[in-house]
Amino acid sequence: MADELDVRRPFTRADALAAGISPKSLRGPRFRKVLRGVFIDAATPVGRDERTAAALLVVGGDSFASHASAARLQGCPLPVLPGEHVSVPLAGRRRRRDDIVCHVDPHSDVHLVRGLRCASPLDTFGQMASLVGLVDLVVIGDHLVRQRRTMPEELVAFCSGLRGPGAALARRAASYVRSGVDSPMETRLRLLLVLAGIPEPRINHRIRDVGGEPVRRFDLSWPEVRVIVEYDGRHHVERIDQWEADLERREAIDDEGWRIIVVVAQGIYRTPGRTVDRVFRLLQSRRLARLPARPADAWRPHFPGRDGIGGDTKAG
Repeated sequence: MADELDVRRPFTRADALAAGISPKSLRGPRFRKVLRGVFIDAATPVGRDERTAAALLVVGGDSFASHASAARLQGCPLPVLPGEHVSVPLAGRRRRRDDIVCHVDPHSDVHLVRGLRCASPLDTFGQMASLVGLVDLVVIGDHLVRQRRTMPEELVAFCSGLRGPGAALARRAASYVRSGVDSPMETRLRLLLVLAGIPEPRINHRIRDVGGEPVRRFDLSWPEVRVIVEYDGRHHVERIDQWEADLERREAIDDEGWRIIVVVAQGIYRTPGRTVDRVFRLLQSRRLARLPARPADAWRPHFPGRDGIGGDTKAG
């Protein structure tokens, strides 16, 4: 009977009929459609887990969440990528539907994520190289490292063995993945500067008090020339009894000869060229070693911007 079916989880039309739920009830207010032919109780919120579970029900067998669906299950920050992605080990088990992209993948390592079969973090990173660009892929890698699902050196080693579409991009992106990155926007800011040829900054450098205790850390910095770049002016206070007022903190840093550049979202999405110029000129004035004579242009395809100084109008 109907009470034997857990309607708080996705179920197929066939499951409903077998449990005594009529087609008329499925069309009524008690249930909502998750995907074509898959339903859930109308009172249950439908999130990423429910949509992925529905896709796995449709494909069935030894299918597993892959690509964008696997990345979403693992909490990766993604651009808008509609539809669910599922993989099967054999081509003969592939299903073709408008709302599900079904891949054939006999090699991926499959883990359970909240009870759902899902590609491993390493495989997910490699798969996403066919769906997103360089910066978004590094964002995914930094997230997986931050969540302790992998390490940068593991990603590099794994991607070195990849072949086929996206393999070259995966290898390049893996080389930029770092530990200790706090947010996707920090990743984007770091990539903007590094692709401009600026020597790679230190991530989350800690400033310590006279007793050696960490009192503050900064997103990106070049300690050798006392330059700090922070996204959105966020300040990570390690001890709440230290530097409670922002003005006092800034004055203390200034007294020691540090300079801070604060970058907001507009400086990454709309005026990336100005951001590159601001940071480059300050580092140049501080005589940072290995700084090129002028910024490189490799950042432009990935950060188009709208500032006239920034990148091209086309992403590449």
